Amino acid sequence: MESKWLHDFVALAEQGNFSKAADARFVTQPAFSRRIRSLENWLGVPLVCRERYPMTLTEAGESFLEQARLLLSQIYGIRGQLRQSLHEHSSLNFVVQPSLAVTFFPGWIHQLRPHLGDSLIRLNTGHYHDAIEQFMSGSADFLLCFSCDDVNPMLNRPEVERRVVGQDRLVLVSAVDAAGHPLHALSAEAPLRLLLYPPTSFLGELIQQKCLPALSEQPCLPVCENALGEGLKALALQGDGASILPASLVREELNQGRLVELPLSAWVKLDIELFCRPPFRSEQVALCWQQISQAVT
Repeated sequence: MESKWLHDFVALAEQGNFSKAADARFVTQPAFSRRIRSLENWLGVPLVCRERYPMTLTEAGESFLEQARLLLSQIYGIRGQLRQSLHEHSSLNFVVQPSLAVTFFPGWIHQLRPHLGDSLIRLNTGHYHDAIEQFMSGSADFLLCFSCDDVNPMLNRPEVERRVVGQDRLVLVSAVDAAGHPLHALSAEAPLRLLLYPPTSFLGELIQQKCLPALSEQPCLPVCENALGEGLKALALQGDGASILPASLVREELNQGRLVELPLSAWVKLDIELFCRPPFRSEQVALCWQQISQAVT
């Protein structure tokens, strides 16, 4: 059983329907419903009367609700004690999207290090929705992730502060042949083999909304989905297909000529944003946010 299932169930009981509860938990409704079902499967009993409107809890669900709240209280109480014992006040906890953890975070935090002293930097990675959940649950002081216009505006909330700390863009790339020509060139006569992020991921949704329409005159054949950009890049380098990736992830390969950028009629810019939720749990976290705010203004 996962603790987030308990949070989900409590949110469902408090909100009274799946749509509002999913919004409160920063996940899509289908994903939220699957997690409630997973909790029911783990417990071996139904917790929700789905055939009734408005939704109600079963007798087992009513009984389990108080136990779920008690378990969460105990879990976070223990976490607080352990963190205090490890001098948590001197650490800075970041949750970061995987590709940014490789391409952006190391250089960025290196520039900030003179202002942060000897603070322990803790980095955890998570795909977009999981990272937001970790951040909003208080498991991290800061969230570092891509953003773009109004795609997945889950963090547009008054209690969340944000700063743009970098920029990137999405590029369509292909491996090259011995002559340096793309192995997978744009052609109206042949489908373009595509290596894609899953459409349920942040970048996958963005690609579906903004990039693929720009290829409307190009027949496309999706041949692989992978939530990890590094995995997509590895497949692209092998010549398995073209892929739409953050430019920072393939900058070295483009400079070396191992990949080549293919033209896209729609140029998609990505902001790299850092998020926090005051009040801060320590002076060190507040100082870090102050330094970052000064650096970007």
